Amino acid sequence: MAASAHPDDDTAGITHTAGITHTAGTGTSTSTHATGDDSAGALGGDDDDRAEGESEEDGASPDRRRYDSPLRRRRAAETRERIVAAGSALVHGFPTWDWSSLTFRAVADRAGVSERTVYRHFATERQLHDAVMGRLEEEVGLSYDQLRLDDLPALADRVLASLSTFEVWRGVAAYPQPPFVAEDERRRAALLRAVAEAAPSSWSQEQRLEAAAAIDVLWNLPTFERLITGWKLDAAQATSTVTWAIGLLVEAVRGRPPGTTPPVPGLPGPDQPPAVPPVPDQVSPD
Repeated sequence: MAASAHPDDDTAGITHTAGITHTAGTGTSTSTHATGDDSAGALGGDDDDRAEGESEEDGASPDRRRYDSPLRRRRAAETRERIVAAGSALVHGFPTWDWSSLTFRAVADRAGVSERTVYRHFATERQLHDAVMGRLEEEVGLSYDQLRLDDLPALADRVLASLSTFEVWRGVAAYPQPPFVAEDERRRAALLRAVAEAAPSSWSQEQRLEAAAAIDVLWNLPTFERLITGWKLDAAQATSTVTWAIGLLVEAVRGRPPGTTPPVPGLPGPDQPPAVPPVPDQVSPD
């Protein structure tokens, strides 16, 4: 096999022939045998990211073998995109929110690339998971960079509506019965009755049901656990937060029903007629 110069080596005079390194003028040679690990490949990559027409034993000019070529960068970007898209597709099909099955092997099989290719783009599974989560956020237009309170209703609407594209939604819709079924039914009935008594008569039964359900979500153990484990609040702070939020909902029950647009500062509310600007005094001509 003919020797080919390695364009990116800094050691001039070294050539590679069939895995044997010869140093000109020294009479020495070092043999490196292939072991099946491609991490020491001549191009530092594999066929998934190699520019079209290139090969490790291609004796073409250095311009064709250059590492940082536009074609190589484009192919690498396309490969990464294929990997991230494969991870997103796998997550959409998971029956639960457990991502332990989102492994390098699973993503590589779904993307149609080698497992080593996935490693080359993502050093750890955490990096891979972060990239897939970023893709899921892009799909619904979620961005935390410039999040504002006024954006929360529309943002929550998009995020929750996207659940219909996940297989896990079926598991959520078929949520198992709580351990204390009778107590849970009594609590929900009591909340619905209390909301119905306080809400304006113009509210529909659906709006009363949604308001009672929102209070029930706050008045529940998972919310308390989230405040303690996720937000690192102590028990007193978590209790104060829950009671404050429930108080806000109680006040909302007496005013704006679920499903209506929140008031915008400076603009009339949904039940108020638009303000009519005063007519300026007409000045009679002299």
